[in-house]
Amino acid sequence: MESEVNPRKHRQGPVMLRGKAVPQTTTDERLLDERGPSDWLHADPWRVLRIQAEFVEGFGLLAELGKAVSVFGSARTPRGSEEYELGVQIGAKLVEAGYAVITGGGPGIMEAGNKGAEEAGGVSVGLGIELPFEQEMNEYVGVGLEFRYFFVRKTMFVKYSQAFVVLPGGFGTLDELFEAITLVQTRKITRFPIVLVGTDYWGGLLDWIKATMLPAGKISPTDPELIHLTDDPDEVIQVIREAHETAAREREEAAAARATAETAGNGS
Repeated sequence: MESEVNPRKHRQGPVMLRGKAVPQTTTDERLLDERGPSDWLHADPWRVLRIQAEFVEGFGLLAELGKAVSVFGSARTPRGSEEYELGVQIGAKLVEAGYAVITGGGPGIMEAGNKGAEEAGGVSVGLGIELPFEQEMNEYVGVGLEFRYFFVRKTMFVKYSQAFVVLPGGFGTLDELFEAITLVQTRKITRFPIVLVGTDYWGGLLDWIKATMLPAGKISPTDPELIHLTDDPDEVIQVIREAHETAAREREEAAAARATAETAGNGS
């Protein structure tokens, strides 16, 4: 005689449930019963799958992008303004220097960067975000992806960019800026150039970092060197190129040193 199934124990894939935790219906039943509640769509396990799907979509879309630079700045910057035109110039010059341009895909500085890249015949990428207010992809985005989660979007900016160029912006711009600085400072990512564009706008912030944070011992003496400040689009390109050329030389020297060490070890 077969043993009676214990009603107080239930296996749900790798999960074991007992007592009151045992659900009244099966996973398949809840999935296939269209009359059931839709609360499961907002549960944490389902969010994990959505998060995973966003990573997969982002990695799949950008894996073969090549060299790229992220351009940040305010969505509120009006078309035709000096800052907007500066963003257009930087987008175009980045393409001329061999880089794709990545922005948040929205209006303002993001649109300017995409416009400059598109008009220069380069790759113009927009990584949008779901917001409470409507914000569509700007018309100059050639490759675009919308995200639900900020942290997934941030991962894409960092993973597929070789530099950050930051024009005047608000809290969102500051968030991206300081996260990038923190990742470089803590060596969570390979050091890459972070260029602030707009001495009048960013100068006070850098002065405060050097005059207040540094003397208070909250940052290291070399940390301010992680940030470059300029008003010149050509200097933006120069800073990025020089940083990448230096990094390439260091990689070659490190590879040569490892090869020499291995040869010496094999000969001993």
